[in-house]
Amino acid sequence: MEYSGLVLIVVFFFLLALNVPISFSIGVATVATMLLSIDFIPAATTIAQRLAGGINTFALLAIPFFVLSGLIMGQGGIAKRLIECAMALIGMFPGGLALVNVMSCTLFGAISGSAVAATSAIGSFMIPQMEKKGYDKNFSAALTGAAATTGMLIPPSNILIIYAIASGGVSIAALFVAGYLPGILVGLSLMFVCSIYAKIKGYPTEPRLPLAIVLNKVVAALPSLLLIFIVIGGIISGVFTATEAGAIAVIYSLILSVVIYKEVSLPQLPKILLKSSETTAIVMLLIGASSAMSWILSYENIPQAISETLLMLSENPFLILLIINITLLVIGAFMDMTPAVLIFTPIFLPVAQALGMSPLHFGIMIVLNLSIGLCSPPVGSVLFVACAVAKTSIEKIIRPLIPLYVAMFLVLMLVTYVPAISEFLPSVFGLY
Repeated sequence: MEYSGLVLIVVFFFLLALNVPISFSIGVATVATMLLSIDFIPAATTIAQRLAGGINTFALLAIPFFVLSGLIMGQGGIAKRLIECAMALIGMFPGGLALVNVMSCTLFGAISGSAVAATSAIGSFMIPQMEKKGYDKNFSAALTGAAATTGMLIPPSNILIIYAIASGGVSIAALFVAGYLPGILVGLSLMFVCSIYAKIKGYPTEPRLPLAIVLNKVVAALPSLLLIFIVIGGIISGVFTATEAGAIAVIYSLILSVVIYKEVSLPQLPKILLKSSETTAIVMLLIGASSAMSWILSYENIPQAISETLLMLSENPFLILLIINITLLVIGAFMDMTPAVLIFTPIFLPVAQALGMSPLHFGIMIVLNLSIGLCSPPVGSVLFVACAVAKTSIEKIIRPLIPLYVAMFLVLMLVTYVPAISEFLPSVFGLY
């Protein structure tokens, strides 16, 4: 068993070091591990079955729908209206532009379901504006990348759907509702850091706008924000499932972007559909390959061995959860969220349950962990996008990123050790 686990880890990280795409690294490492205990023909048959079976789940149909709606929204003038709304509401406070950046990234990330899209759409406008007002460019880039990750917790979120599949049956509706408070807490913690930073640096505030203009900006952004309420409201009330919510999100985003805002033309739709297909194919290949790896992990009893080892290390739940968190933070810095959730949920969820943590609570913890990984060097994907937009380098944004990272880590600790933050809203709505 130990030998199989060693082969799996060594082959996987060796291929990653060679810049082999992660889905192929997972697949090759899985095959290599299978061949230690299974003949070639049964091994090849098993991995083919697991690749196909891993994506043969009705709930996963929601992912291509939300990917498509997010891409349509991303080009539909949503970012501009959200930024103007945030500017009107909170621009007059200390560090106004930085606060607007956080709020806009949070809202756009939630609507689009993509931290990378939020970083690109909001950052391309906010980073130059902040630089004009005297904000440090590297701080602006670091802030945009950190704030964009909050959308991974606030529904509709594809990664929460993937966790629901990996955990073996946690309610998607419960996960969606559970993500609100942690996501908002992360956003507020980043705003707190921004306010302190702005006071220290003496950054200017934005002028207070007349009430009529504020209302006009809020009304202009309401159709975009309404998508969140339609999706989560319909799921909570039982009017439609998460998959059906994805289809409704596509229809709504088309009407909003093509008919109402008129920011997306009909000739642009084939390109958007093609990009959506490419993204969905990548995600599904990752899910299929990760499902195969999860199977071989289970076959070799590796999750059980890790669980027993962790529980033998200490009887203190606080310490064990801290070890799991640190491990996930390191993993998130090197691995994409989708395979990380699919691979490490079966490994760490049994440990968490043995400590009395619910699968719902653990799901929010692991997603928040890996969201922090998205803005963690050296491989954090949103950092590269933020650096490209700001025309700077990873090395230059690490220093301003540290206080933001600390704020997110403190929220992670709160979410880990205070179950009510994740479980309160689902219990209120009768979902948990």
